[in-house]
Amino acid sequence: MNHVKNRMQALGLLDRSIKAATDEELAAAIEALDDDHREGLESFVEGELDVDSVRAAVKTGRIDGTMEAIASIISDAALAACIEQLGENADNPSTDQLKEVLPPIVEKHGLAVARMMLAATVAGEAPASAIIRDLLKNDDVMALPKVPESAAATVLDTSKRPADEQDKLRAERKAVKAAKKEANRARKAQSASAKPRK
Repeated sequence: MNHVKNRMQALGLLDRSIKAATDEELAAAIEALDDDHREGLESFVEGELDVDSVRAAVKTGRIDGTMEAIASIISDAALAACIEQLGENADNPSTDQLKEVLPPIVEKHGLAVARMMLAATVAGEAPASAIIRDLLKNDDVMALPKVPESAAATVLDTSKRPADEQDKLRAERKAVKAAKKEANRARKAQSASAKPRK
């Protein structure tokens, strides 16, 4: 399967994880953010920071990296907890290791945020993406609600975009990818410094 198709599928999963969140779950997730994360989220939405503005930003930002940034901000605390729980297995956990650490994360942060966290790591091309994708499709608890094929196909249709818009999107994606790489590097450095010295 080629890279573009994988990318589109990963973004489709992320889009579904956000759509699967109820307004109440999304409102609770926004409410739970600390000041820094709230400020980060505000930079991606227009107007008042609420469920509607977040959903609107996700809808218009599916391809340019905005959707990924929003999901990463909302699920950052859950991801930090997941990394901490997985310890030295954080970079490439097994299905069993993930299933072991997910229940307390779901309990603390909610199912919607846990799903978003998993979908965001797939979009971020984590080494465990195949395992995580399987959980989001087939796990009894984590599986996302099914969507009709036709709806899934239209989620990320970029074929009708003019060439100059495509170039702009590519440049934006490149910038987002670089920013994400830097964030991942910083997070890895942070989790490495948090590990007890042997």
